[in-house]
Amino acid sequence: MKISIGSDHGGFALKEALKEHLLSLGHEVIDCGCFGTVSVDYPAFGFAVAEMVRDGLTDRGIVVCTTGIGMSISANKVRGIRCALCSDLLSAELTRKHNDSNVLALGAGIIPLSLALEITDVWLSTEFEGGRHARRIQAITDYETGKEQA
Repeated sequence: MKISIGSDHGGFALKEALKEHLLSLGHEVIDCGCFGTVSVDYPAFGFAVAEMVRDGLTDRGIVVCTTGIGMSISANKVRGIRCALCSDLLSAELTRKHNDSNVLALGAGIIPLSLALEITDVWLSTEFEGGRHARRIQAITDYETGKEQA
């Protein structure tokens, strides 16, 4: 799978660990930055990852900051992105099964590395169920593109 990944300075160490983990599993990883611990503004990196997913340049994306909140908000501003902030395994599984999330947000200051790796593995290996959930995703897409029904 081709995965875009990005972080701010607060998520840099976790992003680097995730990148190494993903490469060891055979995934192709596109690093959208940042590239160190000097303070940066997270929206640029959240947008960059999400735009790669939106444009079909990567299959999925992962964004990391201290809490994951700012990155998830930023990524979700990009049309077509369903970014889920996950701090547990069940949420990681269900956001793929039910929401077809295409970007994962993680909080480097919230969860330990071991859990972040497990969440990532579950999120990457879980397929979208479709069915009634597809109808709900379509409603989100319709609203997002101005096709919502009265």
